[in-house]
Amino acid sequence: MKEMFDLRGKVAIITGCNTGLGQGMALALAEAGADIVGINRSNPTETALLIEKTGRKFHSVIADMSKMETTDLVIKEAVSAFGKVDILVNNAGIIRRNDAIDFTEKDWDEVMDVNLKTLFFMSQTFAKQVMKQGSAGNIINIASMLSYQGGIRVPSYTSSKSGVLGLTKALANEWAQHGINVNAIAPGYMETNNTQALRADENRSSEILGRIPAGRWGTPSDMAGPIVFLASEASRYVHGYTIAVDGGWLAR
Repeated sequence: MKEMFDLRGKVAIITGCNTGLGQGMALALAEAGADIVGINRSNPTETALLIEKTGRKFHSVIADMSKMETTDLVIKEAVSAFGKVDILVNNAGIIRRNDAIDFTEKDWDEVMDVNLKTLFFMSQTFAKQVMKQGSAGNIINIASMLSYQGGIRVPSYTSSKSGVLGLTKALANEWAQHGINVNAIAPGYMETNNTQALRADENRSSEILGRIPAGRWGTPSDMAGPIVFLASEASRYVHGYTIAVDGGWLAR
């Protein structure tokens, strides 16, 4: 059974792994045996050190995920560094907050470009390389609770993450026949930099915790099991599914 979750010899690309959930997922994949290609806008020094301590290799690519040319650059860099690619984690994302009545085209386009457009073309470029290799591959998209719910004051983010859920199914339908698994993870309320303000607000934090059956905020380590599962042979017959890692939030 352990061999099904063993990622030794695999090469995993993960976008946005400087801190938080991305860092946690990159570390989990490395601990399972994968070498990591990290894509960030700044140097992920801490992540690199953590991964190197596991005995795995880490290759950093500094790139802007809002630029289309990044997709080709990333895959070429990964193949140049490790000779192949096996796993893609589309984690990078941004958010803009404003009332829908006042939301600007700029804020709409920036979020949709990073969260959905680049995710699609990164997946497409990765899939072409995997098919060229004649090997199996795993794509894991990072969705959100707002893939299922509307949210407030985040129209472009909600739209993009709803799109991620649908796109995960669409790509799975086409690429399963090529040995490429496409699935997603929808994190709930997690202890990250993005939720620091919420957690510092005693009333709002209490409201959130009151709805989570598990009674606590999630942590990056809670993503470890699901990400390794979806990246491994253990999930070979799982296609087009989004796993909620939310402490029961959606069940409430």
